Amino acid sequence: MLHVGIVGASGYTGVELARILAGHSEIRLTVATSRQYAGLPLAEVFPNLRKRVDIRCENLTVDELIGRADFFFTAVPHKTAMDIVPKLLAAGKKVVDLSADYRIHDPAVYEAWYQEHTSPQLLATAAYGLPELYRDQIRTASLTANPGCYPTSVILALTPLIRKGLIDTSTLIIDSKSGTSGAGRAASVGTLFCEVNDGFRPYKVGGTHRHIPEIEQELSAAARKPVIVSFTPHLLPISRGILSTMYASLTPAGKNTDLQALYETTYADEPFVRVLPVGTPPATQHVRGSNCCDISLQPDPRTGRVIIMSAIDNIVKGASGQAVQNMNLMNGFPETTGLMGAPLFP
Repeated sequence: MLHVGIVGASGYTGVELARILAGHSEIRLTVATSRQYAGLPLAEVFPNLRKRVDIRCENLTVDELIGRADFFFTAVPHKTAMDIVPKLLAAGKKVVDLSADYRIHDPAVYEAWYQEHTSPQLLATAAYGLPELYRDQIRTASLTANPGCYPTSVILALTPLIRKGLIDTSTLIIDSKSGTSGAGRAASVGTLFCEVNDGFRPYKVGGTHRHIPEIEQELSAAARKPVIVSFTPHLLPISRGILSTMYASLTPAGKNTDLQALYETTYADEPFVRVLPVGTPPATQHVRGSNCCDISLQPDPRTGRVIIMSAIDNIVKGASGQAVQNMNLMNGFPETTGLMGAPLFP
């Protein structure tokens, strides 16, 4: 039985980790940290966990954490993770980090979009935690950087086309929409009910969203050349879900390829990627509460473009579910353990 700790258990990703781990047959949750709720049962902070999780929140130093678990999820903001992860690794622990701190391979790129990186030596050995692309690296990693939610929806949807050179990446436009849980649980005027209900708006427009370098890093790796994207996120008046719609011009090879067959073949053995039938667009309500990524694509002969669509639950496949998927790989468990529940509907 693997002893597991959640560092930062009081946010949406923390409670989702606890919910998923409560049904995991190979682990025991032994510690959950929270400064704000120290001393309270986690099931009191999050009543959905009643009779499922029997653990109290604690405010612990890293040194106090080390003896409490063998594997850790760090579900804390960027920069904060850099104060914790190196010490856990030095103590021989394995970590899945859900912040942005170890996703970007180039420290100069990270520092241009975030702040100074205090443990850049770890970037070369951190696995990028998208199992569908990097399963072998994740299996042998001590540190896995869990991808961002928008990047997960985009990279899975575009990689088959980009690897084969079937789209002109210079024409790529990415239009994504997320539920309000993507902004985290901290109080903010911008995510109050009255600010988002019955509304729909873009934000971080003009190439300013911090997930852009992560998306460009992975699409460039697939293309084997630099890829620059135009990415605009939007805020939906829903709690969970990401829907990404991507547009690109097809290359001559792309116009002569059966794109549906390519996707069905690429993802045939992937338990969490569902390629939808021709003419069936994805919807956030069809992946809600699951680790699934639904993908659909539609060529547009009139314009010579292809439209690729994907839907994920931003807290599950976009965060905590994918983190558990990575944990399973890192510890030799069946990859799907604890994650095969069907999406919630309605």
